[in-house]
Amino acid sequence: MEWSVLVLISVFFTLLLLNVPISFCIGLATLCTMLLSMDLLPAVITLAQRMAGGLNSFALLAIPFFVLSGLLMGRGGIAKRLIEAAMALVGSLPGGLALVNVLSCMLFGAISGSAVAATSAIGSFMVPEMKKQGYDVNYSAAVTAAAATTGMLIPPSNIMIVYAIASGGVSIAALFVAGYLPGILLGTALMLVCAGYAKMKGYPLAARLPLSLTCKKLAAAVPSLLMIVLVIGGIISGAFTATEAGAIAVVYSFILAVCVYREVKVKELPAILLKSAETTAIVMALIATSAAMSWILSYENIPQTVSQGLLTLSENPLLILLLINIILLVVGAFMDMTPAVLIFTPIFLPVAVELGMSPLHFGIMLILNLSIGLVSPPVGSVLFVACAVAKTKLEALIKPLLPMYLAMVAVLLLVTYVPAISEFLPNLFGL
Repeated sequence: MEWSVLVLISVFFTLLLLNVPISFCIGLATLCTMLLSMDLLPAVITLAQRMAGGLNSFALLAIPFFVLSGLLMGRGGIAKRLIEAAMALVGSLPGGLALVNVLSCMLFGAISGSAVAATSAIGSFMVPEMKKQGYDVNYSAAVTAAAATTGMLIPPSNIMIVYAIASGGVSIAALFVAGYLPGILLGTALMLVCAGYAKMKGYPLAARLPLSLTCKKLAAAVPSLLMIVLVIGGIISGAFTATEAGAIAVVYSFILAVCVYREVKVKELPAILLKSAETTAIVMALIATSAAMSWILSYENIPQTVSQGLLTLSENPLLILLLINIILLVVGAFMDMTPAVLIFTPIFLPVAVELGMSPLHFGIMLILNLSIGLVSPPVGSVLFVACAVAKTKLEALIKPLLPMYLAMVAVLLLVTYVPAISEFLPNLFGL
């Protein structure tokens, strides 16, 4: 087993350092590990079979639907209306535009389910506006990047669907509902940091809008926010599955973007569909290769070995959970969320269950932890998007991001050690 682990890790990180796409890193590392115990042809056949098997799930059909829905929402003028609604709600509070940025990312994430999309859509509006009002551009980009991670917890979220498959049967509906309180808690923590930072730096407050204008801005955002009610309400009530909810979200997004807001022209639809296909292909390639790597790990009995090692390391469950979180924070800094969920769920979930943690609670902890990886150098994808939007360098974001990073870790520990934060709403709805 030692040689298998050594080959797997060595090949993966060598390819990663050479800037090889992550799905190829995972696939080639898996193939090289297979070659230790079988010939080339059987190894290639087994790899292909495991990759195909990893995609053989009805629940995965929801992902392309939610991707397309998010793209339609992003192009359909939804971001602008959500920002105006957020401005009406929190723009005059201490922290001003930073609070607007966080709330806008939370709302957009609840519609698109993508941290990268939220960073791009909200950041392209908010970073220039914050700069114009005297905010430091690096701080503005850091706020956008940190706030965008809330979209991983506030449903609909593709990564929750991936975890449901990796865990072997956790309800997608329960995961969706369980993500709300941790997501809101994360957003609130970021707002508190932003308010304190703004007060320390003396950033200006926006003028309070008249009540009539506030109501007008909120009303303009209602059609966009209704999709949350439609999708999540339908899933909770049992009216339709997560996959069917994805299809309904596409239809609703299309009507809103093309017919109601008229921000998307019919001639733009082929480009949106192509982008959706590209994004879906990337996600599916990651899922397929990660499923193969997960299989070779099980074949080499690595999950069982890790589980036994952690459980014999200490009798204190709080310490073991802390150690798991530290490992996942390091993993998230180097690996995308999708492969990390598929590879490390089979390794750490049995340990968590042995410690008395429910698979639902562990899933929320895992997703929150790996969301922090999205803003962790050197691989944090959201950081790079934020840098591109703000036209700044990665190193310049680290200092303003640090207080927000610490707040995110504090929320992670709170979610880890207080199960009710994740389980209250699913229990309330009987999920």
